[in-house]
Amino acid sequence: MDSSDEFIRHREVAFRGPHSEADQAQAACLLLSDTEAIREVRVLGLNRLVVTYDLRDLTYAELESALTELGFHLDNSLMIKVKRALYNYTEDTIRANLGLPNQCLGNCARKVFVNLYRQNKHGCRDHRPRHWRRYL
Repeated sequence: MDSSDEFIRHREVAFRGPHSEADQAQAACLLLSDTEAIREVRVLGLNRLVVTYDLRDLTYAELESALTELGFHLDNSLMIKVKRALYNYTEDTIRANLGLPNQCLGNCARKVFVNLYRQNKHGCRDHRPRHWRRYL
């Protein structure tokens, strides 16, 4: 086993509940596939997907918090909560043993928000030429 392969994680993310997207897993897959920290995303069904990422770049907690902040409804059944706690504990322990901070500082889940921000149409862009922006 290659030394970099020991930090690769394959985690399942389960969705549940009402959402504007009928297929939350497909919508999340399209969103996460553009993120550099995530190596691979596969849809397993309407409410499940598998995410492959490097533990040194991203944690499961960051991934879930990014999806939650984007408005996705994650499954909160008892079994999922137990898995989530186990994943978070083991990943935090491994990162602490490697001397990495608990929160990633570089290419992390923030890139998901940056990609989404760039794709959305909103009023935060000034379409005037640069010399007009400085004039007013």
